[in-house]
Amino acid sequence: MKDRTMQRRTRRRIPIVIGTALAVVGGLAGCAGSQGATELDPEADVTITWWTGQSDEAQTILEGLATEFEELHPNVTIDISPGASSTEELLQKLSAGFAGNSYPNISYAFGSWASELESSQRTLDITGAVADPEVGWDEFSEAARATVQPTGEAIIGFPALVDNISLIYNKTVFDAAGVEYPTEEWTWDDFRDAAKKLTDPANETFGYAYSVSGSEETTWQFWPHLWQNGGEILSDDRSAAAFASDEGAEALEFLRQMAVDDKSIYLDQTDTKFAQLFAADRIGMMTSGPWQLWDLNTAGTDYGVTILPGTDGDHQTVSGPDIWALFDTQDVNENHWSVELMKWLTAPEQDLRWNVAYGNLPLRTSEIDTPEFAEQVAALPGLDVMAENNENAINARPTVSGYVGLSEAIANAISQVLQGQGTPEDALKAAAEKADRSLSGD
Repeated sequence: MKDRTMQRRTRRRIPIVIGTALAVVGGLAGCAGSQGATELDPEADVTITWWTGQSDEAQTILEGLATEFEELHPNVTIDISPGASSTEELLQKLSAGFAGNSYPNISYAFGSWASELESSQRTLDITGAVADPEVGWDEFSEAARATVQPTGEAIIGFPALVDNISLIYNKTVFDAAGVEYPTEEWTWDDFRDAAKKLTDPANETFGYAYSVSGSEETTWQFWPHLWQNGGEILSDDRSAAAFASDEGAEALEFLRQMAVDDKSIYLDQTDTKFAQLFAADRIGMMTSGPWQLWDLNTAGTDYGVTILPGTDGDHQTVSGPDIWALFDTQDVNENHWSVELMKWLTAPEQDLRWNVAYGNLPLRTSEIDTPEFAEQVAALPGLDVMAENNENAINARPTVSGYVGLSEAIANAISQVLQGQGTPEDALKAAAEKADRSLSGD
């Protein structure tokens, strides 16, 4: 299971690495290949090409499910493969396929690719299909639904994997400091007060940990603070950064006070050491996700999980959903069965045998109260809290093509401020100027 956990962790960290090749393809008119069937015949023989982006056990599970779907629908053949040697390479391969008019019906994709995939003009709009009440579209989190609808218009696929960050606390550190465990009612003030009490310079123990590597980890940790405080990442038209606001400055000032004034935050330059120190009972709290639980259980760390501290009852979290992107191959029969396959795969009955069996969070709220998920929770305590926390995944992390530059700009600003360099207002203003250049393509 360790290899699987490392694979999931990589998938959550890397998704902002967005290529630019799709922009070249996006200007082309029409879709790929020779014209296929133009009138739907659900009984016609079809072959669906499915790039899963998976390997090892995950790939084996999906191959078994594909075989089962073929048995249920004998006219459908599924050509299933990972699609590339690693998930990260799928975007480049898709781009090459678009240019060469040869691409799959379905591909796994990081959610951060969604806008670029849609701009290729190759994606399939399934808005009408998911409007069917039997699909249960509202059982997916708001963030997951928003990610597959990147411009707010066409829905280009189904959620494939969901996650979020929750507050993980070290019971050993809390007990040693005589501090009560966090609750779902915790405010920012409760959080800051506990972090100060948990910090013990003599024993090199910190109340909390935060990334100052300037990576997406730095940015990812900040978005919930921004949203809970009423701030936004982008302007309404998604063309400019909006985080350099009073709300953004207040959120960053809160973290600055903890890091600089209270000295209660372990500032991690590596993005990995803070989790190791937490497991070794040197850090009281960290914000992380389901990928972290296997390591903590392996280390024998006595931990608990709850939702993020909030403001005025707002406990929003951030999620980085991945998607099953569907592509229009100009064959209505292929398009029909691509949708049917994904409707079937993401239904609770199959997702319990896929995401839940593999140790991911369930895609749908209806799966939480099932024996299958309870079995996973027994192995990974706290997974149930993280699944429930998907209700707090309201806003979607942007998928606009300029997000990479935006993320780098604000991550560097956050890192500088938490290390005592500059004010939140000035740092965010400078970051927003850099972000705007990235969003405009400069």
